[in-house]
Amino acid sequence: MRQELLSLPKTLAEDVAQNLVMVARLIDEDPEQAYAYSRIALRLASRVAAVREAAGFAAYATQKYSEALAEFRAARRMTGHVELWPVMADCERGMGRPERALEMAGAPEVQKLDKASQVEMRLVAAGARRDLGQLDAAIVTLQSPELASNSVQPWTARLRYAYADALLAAGRENEAREWFAKALESDKDGATDASDRLAEMDGVDFVDALDEEQADADLLDEPDTDVAEAADELDSLPDEDEDEDEDEVRADVDADDLDDDFDEAEAEADADKGPADKA
Repeated sequence: MRQELLSLPKTLAEDVAQNLVMVARLIDEDPEQAYAYSRIALRLASRVAAVREAAGFAAYATQKYSEALAEFRAARRMTGHVELWPVMADCERGMGRPERALEMAGAPEVQKLDKASQVEMRLVAAGARRDLGQLDAAIVTLQSPELASNSVQPWTARLRYAYADALLAAGRENEAREWFAKALESDKDGATDASDRLAEMDGVDFVDALDEEQADADLLDEPDTDVAEAADELDSLPDEDEDEDEDEVRADVDADDLDDDFDEAEAEADADKGPADKA
């Protein structure tokens, strides 16, 4: 790639290189952002094969298979290399054309691939067979010297995992479990979820420690129901000072009523007396 970028003006080459670095850095954790950087690089240097290839992988990671295939084809025309053949075939699968992927798996270009790319092509072909509902054919496609080998290569875990998954889909659970275990044994980089698949087959449920911590924190944040209800009841009770004030007001009102009654009775008595009595 460095050699290809040397054909560009220095400032332009630096800008393109920075965008390609961001594509490589983000393509696994944030494919959409990686795709955005690839489009910038593509606008700056669309005639550079490395840029077209990076744009293809970014589109592939975001499942824009038609766009990815176009970029891979452009890169292949520029370089004449065949190493993109398996991923191009997988783009055909992604576009709903498994038959085309199988045609590519039988093309002369496959014989020009290195061992890793040939294994990748075998994985794509098996996937195409499964797309067509041909489970037995998919299993046979994966049965290869690379699968039977005891040596661990970069592709070993993925090949064993694909074989186990195909066996499980065909209802051959005992064999599937054996090959998931073999995939896990060879998966030093965690490229597959073989351990989860084995646990699922054994009926083991894993609880994320972070989820447990969050649940505990939520419980601590939530007030106890009984305490909350008691607090509400206390709030609804009248204040003692308020009760005393109400009693005092009630006593004052009763005293005033008694005084009024006494004054009325005295006035009636005066009205009944004659002039002589009043004197």
